[in-house]
Amino acid sequence: MTSIDRLSTDYPFSYQDWELRCQKQLDQGAFGYIQSGSGAETTLDQNDLAFERLALIPKVLKDVSKRDLSVSLFDRHHQFPFLMAPVGFQAIVHPDGEKASARAARKQGVPYIASTVSSASIEEISDIMSDCPHYFQLYWPNDQAVAESFIKRAEAAGYHGIVVTVDTPFLGWREVDMTNQYFPMQTGAGIANFVTDPVFNQRYNPDFSLSQTEIIQSIRSILFKQNLTWENIKWLQEITDLPIILKGILHVDDAKKAAELGVDGIIVSNHGGRQLDGVISGLEALPAIVEAVDDKVAVLVDGGIRRGADILKAFALGAHAVLLGRPYVYGLVDGQGGVTAVLNNLIKDLDTSLAIVGVNSLAQLNRDYIKWLGYN
Repeated sequence: MTSIDRLSTDYPFSYQDWELRCQKQLDQGAFGYIQSGSGAETTLDQNDLAFERLALIPKVLKDVSKRDLSVSLFDRHHQFPFLMAPVGFQAIVHPDGEKASARAARKQGVPYIASTVSSASIEEISDIMSDCPHYFQLYWPNDQAVAESFIKRAEAAGYHGIVVTVDTPFLGWREVDMTNQYFPMQTGAGIANFVTDPVFNQRYNPDFSLSQTEIIQSIRSILFKQNLTWENIKWLQEITDLPIILKGILHVDDAKKAAELGVDGIIVSNHGGRQLDGVISGLEALPAIVEAVDDKVAVLVDGGIRRGADILKAFALGAHAVLLGRPYVYGLVDGQGGVTAVLNNLIKDLDTSLAIVGVNSLAQLNRDYIKWLGYN
């Protein structure tokens, strides 16, 4: 199907149009939470600008009549090279929240990463995803028993890996949210995994007498762990056989440490510009990290992935896969149909871009196909 064949749809095509559509339909607090970054939002902007500074150099007169968008990750076949990033609190965008996103992912065959702070439970999302690759993202609670319970539930439900977010000892300095006096959990979003967890209930709500406000206070008291260290990752390796992926790596030393420890993957990420403002973009950090780990672990990257060409650039720098965040969340404003449209557009865009750059698969891309603009 060509882009001309797609003109009959009522949904937007571009990221910017989806963003505007979402802004028109959501209240200021909810949209601000999704769209904004931390501090002055320089990192949020740099995530996009990094892709603009990297140019593709196509090769022509290639037989591209057959193309393959699939990749292998963690000894598992993935039909597409992008995964849906773990985005919490999706019920603030649409009542069906994560269920709608997971249904769209399953329909399109796109891997999905479920957030700890989802508005649907670990089990509900896994049931929807079935045999399509899906992963559980862990915000490590400041209660080891609850953390272990989440991990064991993910194992039992059939998840294919644990994605540990390692860049969030605290929430970043998010001026937009503070100005709007908004945090999604205050609406009741993002608490499903806690209120369905037997260990959390036993420890914090044993007689089920707490109000929702009191439950949310208990969750917030343990939501982030300020003393999360490499020792916790070693412990995780001891209690689960699932692949372990660390999300939020930017420094080469941390990437080397992860490889030495034997984790299965790292996600080069600055949390979508939502944690520490002024840090390096994932794309700019990627080449040095790929070189440092030397194929010992799978390397994924996120932040600024908007179109098919962005995925080509990431793969040319050595990425094994990428994560898609805000674009599908903007699509969620129209429920499952909107998310499906975003995913379908990206798949078609990627397929077209792959052919035009002159390769049959993403594995064929390397630095011969790219040039940093403004660099010697």
